[in-house]
Order: sequence, then structure tokens, then C-alpha cells
Amino acid sequence: MKGMRLKEILRITTAVFTLLFMACKDKSDALLNNPSNTGKGGSMARFVIANNTLYTVDKTTIKAYDITDATNPTLVKSITLNPNPELETIFYYQNKLFIGSRIAMYIYDVSNPLNPVHLSTYGHVLSCDPVVVQGDTAYVTLRAGNNCGRFLSSLEVIDISNPSNPKLIKSVPMQSPYGLGVRGSILFVCEGENGFKVFDITNPSNPVLVKTITGMFGYDVIPLPNLLLLTGSTGLYQYTYTNPNDIQWISTIPVQP
Repeated sequence: MKGMRLKEILRITTAVFTLLFMACKDKSDALLNNPSNTGKGGSMARFVIANNTLYTVDKTTIKAYDITDATNPTLVKSITLNPNPELETIFYYQNKLFIGSRIAMYIYDVSNPLNPVHLSTYGHVLSCDPVVVQGDTAYVTLRAGNNCGRFLSSLEVIDISNPSNPKLIKSVPMQSPYGLGVRGSILFVCEGENGFKVFDITNPSNPVLVKTITGMFGYDVIPLPNLLLLTGSTGLYQYTYTNPNDIQWISTIPVQP
């Protein structure tokens, strides 16, 4: 049942963000004509656009495509990791790629966009692993159960001030974490059947739980200025927010799996 639900959510997530893209089609030409813009995606994404480059991950491989000509993307670099790390997610921040897998978080420098250079590997116990970054801090959710192979779920706070030597600062117990998003002093963490949690990260190394919002299956989030987009089991949920204590539901856009 849970496996089926996750498949439905993946389909819903794809459908929702396809609809959002189509809704913004009038503005998309600017992106196509200037693909150096950075795409805004969720923490569970398997691809990201930055600096005229499309980066993708599959189970074992990181690929970099030149999209200077957006109508004719060209594969320039393919990096295969062994043994199979089960690469799952990719996040871009300040000329670096943060790649989540079931065995580690990998950090790559992309100052030369078409030539990713490995900086470090932050290993952890076998686990599902999305990651987001802000400033000198990375936030990683590790989920137990199912196919993730971990017994305890947690939110890990990692110091990346030296990206070649990431260090664990704190581990916060969680229930069933999935995607997460960060903006300013707020960290949002999806908790599957348990909704999502809101943390105050005024002190980035010490997330303080402010509230838990339930009533949906929280899968992934994208925090925009004062607007939170959350994908769940029945569609897209929209919330307004101004601070960690003020999160207000405004609408649900239903999407059929």
C-alpha cells in the first residue's frame, strides 16, 4: 500500500509541476532564451538547471548537459560512481551540487559548469537522503523503513563551511521525513503521513521545532517568498507564511493520480 502511495505521489508531483510550468508558459521563453537562470525545484528532484547546464542523476551516474542551445541539449560529462550508491536527489547552491544517495551525500564543485569536480563525501548509515543548503549549513533527512534500510529517522544538520570536509553538527529525531525546504529563518520538513514540520533556524545549527501541520501526506516542498508549495497524496497545497509561527493554508489544487 505504501509503495503504491509513493508511486501515486511521484506521478502527482510530476503532474503538479508540469501544470505550474504550463501556467507560467508566457514567462518560460525568457528562461529558454537565457538558460543561465537557476531552476527552483524541490529537495526530491533528480535534475536541476544552473549556468547554462542541466544536471541529472540516476542510480549510479551524474550527467551534465550543455543547454546553451535549449532546443539541442548536449551531454558533455557523465560521472559513474561505484559501487552503486543509489543516487536519489540533487540540489544546486552557489556553484556546488549536493547529491543525496542511500549511502552518502556527495558534494561537487561546478565552478566550471560542465566539469563537476568531487569535493567530498559525507557518509551515513543506509538511508533515503534528500538535502537542501543555505549558507554554511546543509540539512539532510534520513528516513527509516521501507527500502531505505535505516532503523531510525532523523534530520541531520551538517557544517559545510569547508565543503571538502563536511561535519555533523546535530541530529534531530524525526517520524518519517521526506523532502524539505529552507528559506531565511524557516526550515520545512515533510513527514509523510504525519504532514510537515516547521523549524525556526534563526540559529542555523540548532533547528527548533515550532509547529507540526497535519491533514495531508507531505512529500516535498518549495518555499517561495511568503508562499509555500507542498506536494501531497491528493495534489498541491499552498500556504502563506511570514515567520515560523505564522503558517496559513490558502488552497489545495487537487490532482488525480
